Formats: sequence, C-alpha cells, structure tokens
Amino acid sequence: MDKYGLIGFPLGHSFSKNYFNQKFADENIDAEYANYEIPNIENLSEVLDLNPELKGLNVTIPYKEKVISYLDNISPEARAIGAVNVIRITHKGKDTILKGFNSDVIGFTRSIEPLIKPHHKKALILGTGGASKAINYGLKSLGLETVFVSRYERPGTIQYQNITPEIIKEYNVIVNCTPCGMYPNVDECPDIPYDALNDKCLLYDLLYNPDETLFMKKGAAKGAVVKNGLEMLLLQAFASWEFWNGKEQE
Repeated sequence: MDKYGLIGFPLGHSFSKNYFNQKFADENIDAEYANYEIPNIENLSEVLDLNPELKGLNVTIPYKEKVISYLDNISPEARAIGAVNVIRITHKGKDTILKGFNSDVIGFTRSIEPLIKPHHKKALILGTGGASKAINYGLKSLGLETVFVSRYERPGTIQYQNITPEIIKEYNVIVNCTPCGMYPNVDECPDIPYDALNDKCLLYDLLYNPDETLFMKKGAAKGAVVKNGLEMLLLQAFASWEFWNGKEQE
C-alpha cells in the first residue's frame, strides 16, 4: 500500500489527512495518508526510514523553508518562492530521491484569478511568513504590484499603522496571510482602515475557519468582494496529487 503524509509541528486538525483518505476511499485507491508531527526538521530522515512506502509528503508550518536543504531537487517555482509544501518521493535502487514543489501558489492563483478586475493593479499582502511568499509570487504572475505589510519595521514592507485610506485606494487587493481571526479568535481582524474600503476592493483571506472571518465581514459591509481560503486549499490538494504522480509540468 502506498503511503502519503503531512509533516509539521504542531499538526492538530489536518484538512489534508481527511481529504486524502476520503479521496482514496471514494476512488478505491490502495493508499493511506498519515500525519507525522515532528518536533524538528531533522526528524524527516527518521520518517522516511520508518515508512519506505511513502510516495509523497505535504509540508506545513514551520518547515516549508527549512525542508529545502533536505531535498535533492526543487521546482523552479518553489525555488523562486523559497518555500516547499509538497515533496515527491521516488526510489532508484537504494537511493531515495526527494523533489520539492509549491502548490500554495497554484491553489491561490487559480482561486483568486476569476475575481481580478482591470482596476485591480496593486495588492497589500498582510504578513511575511512562508505562505506570503507564494501569495506574492502568484499575484505578480497575475500582473499585480505587491507590498508586504508587517507589524515590524523591515526593508521593503510597510507597517499596519502606516496604512492610510489613500494606500487602500491604490492597493485595493488585500490578502490576509496571517492567522489573525482564525478560530477560536473569531473577534480579531488585521488592523487596517476598513472605513476606506469600497466596492472596488477585493479582500482574500487564506483562513477558512470560520468560513467568514471578521476581516471578510468588515470588507463585505463596505461593498468589497471577499473570499476565504477553502477553494485554495482544495486546489492545493489537487496539485499535490498531480505532483506526487508526476503529472506536473517539469
């Protein structure tokens, strides 16, 4: 039986495990998907040694960047982004070959593209973590200019307290890549001037629990188009399966 799985720490509730095991049951695929909660990226080799049937892994926080040094090969997209969340495992003789991909950018780009209108030319990316790199890559591939928003002073970023109504008017696509507003903290939202939003704005939240975050509610109240990250998650899963089975564009 083929095996697939997820590495990260901590894992808690995993969308991937439920999704893939349901897929395997529905499509009579002789495989299983398991969670591998590892406290250190160095434990990856142990996971591989103990599970020789592994054909693929998903990678989540905090290892999307750290895992790269353990890979034999990496797709051009993942290299440009600097983060990997899918690993294809192949065996050649006694060698185990690990190739890294990034399905975040595929899931996000396919999900937001239908909502992008001609007046959407610039985007604010809230957060500077691993996911934000893929979002930045995806937005740029769709022709948008981007700026990262951080709580801290960092080169090439702006701080939340410096976002003015004028900036919102210019950067009218806003993508939340932070955990702010995620269940159970549903009464929290990123600190931006919501009163400056209007029907030209597009707010995209990578979160999907709750299905309408306070960030989205406040945007919708001002007439903005809003979307959560559930479709992105599903599209990521589709892409993972294609990567594992070698159907991607090399």
